[in-house]
Amino acid sequence: MLATIPNLTDLLTRNPATLKAHGLHGETVAAILAWQQQDEANAVIQAVRQILLNCERHEIELVSWQHPHYPEALRHIHDAPLVLYARGDSGLLSREQIGVIGSRNATPAGLDHARRFAAELSKRGLLITSGLALGVDGAAHAGALDAGYATIAVIGCGLDRIYPNQHRRLGERVIGGGLMISEYPPGTPARAAHFPQRNRIISGLSRGILVVEAGLKSGSLITARMALEQGREVFAIPGSIHSPVARGCHDLIKQGARLVDQVDDILEELGASWSLPAGFTAQEPGDTEPKAERPAVRATDALDSREIAVFEALGYDPQSTDALCSATGLPADQLVQSLLLLELEGLVSSAPGGFQKIA
Repeated sequence: MLATIPNLTDLLTRNPATLKAHGLHGETVAAILAWQQQDEANAVIQAVRQILLNCERHEIELVSWQHPHYPEALRHIHDAPLVLYARGDSGLLSREQIGVIGSRNATPAGLDHARRFAAELSKRGLLITSGLALGVDGAAHAGALDAGYATIAVIGCGLDRIYPNQHRRLGERVIGGGLMISEYPPGTPARAAHFPQRNRIISGLSRGILVVEAGLKSGSLITARMALEQGREVFAIPGSIHSPVARGCHDLIKQGARLVDQVDDILEELGASWSLPAGFTAQEPGDTEPKAERPAVRATDALDSREIAVFEALGYDPQSTDALCSATGLPADQLVQSLLLLELEGLVSSAPGGFQKIA
């Protein structure tokens, strides 16, 4: 019934009988009538006012169905969100996007694939969208940002907090050089049930979904199924037959997902229905200046020279403290202190064999 109303704000002008005829719950009808009567004592009205105040406090933009930046692709999915909360450049929602997802426990090779594919897809004009989770998601966001391009993160909590905490710094980079969105108002904590809900938005925004690594019970496979239900393309990178985080990708390929080992495979599948965004110029090999994008926030912007040296000496495979001491010239006590600070910033993590970058 609500689909017959061209503008949902028109509901605020309807009388009780009409509202009930539209199939609205009694609580909703009561809240609308309270708004019409300017009844500030109504609990729903008070809650809405608090949400608006929190949005203003945290510089969160409301992108409703009537907002010019509400993405057309998202309107047509099942259970489309009526409003998106946004921090950053909401105009990016109109860009052609590709979702990059995968295991939270990705291998070093998987993290490297996510970063490299994200960087190259960005250079070719597609906007990287993911969920800011540990592992593949974070590597994809960082890959786009490090290449000088925007990225969109869809999170499962309010935008006044960044989850997971290890990606606090990465989240700030996303906001500064791209966009972070949620369907949950500020103050909403991260809950397990929010993440499957969040995933339908990632796939709904995207022309296709690239699965980098995934186990057979991975949430990434749920997102891939949602993408298929929404009529999106699904791509998967194959891995070792002995790797548990490759089995989900192999299963998707058996079910008809496109096997990809280079970016051209994705662009070929998207075909003529995809084109570069207006005003966007793809980078030539070796060209380091990003085109038609907002300046990205670099991972090292908040670090001092010693932490920068340690960060730059690290790779995406674990390195021992002895190797890092040799590479940086730092004594062991200063190196350990710098590594601790980098861990607190969510830029590195300890791993068997030493330390490695995660953003």
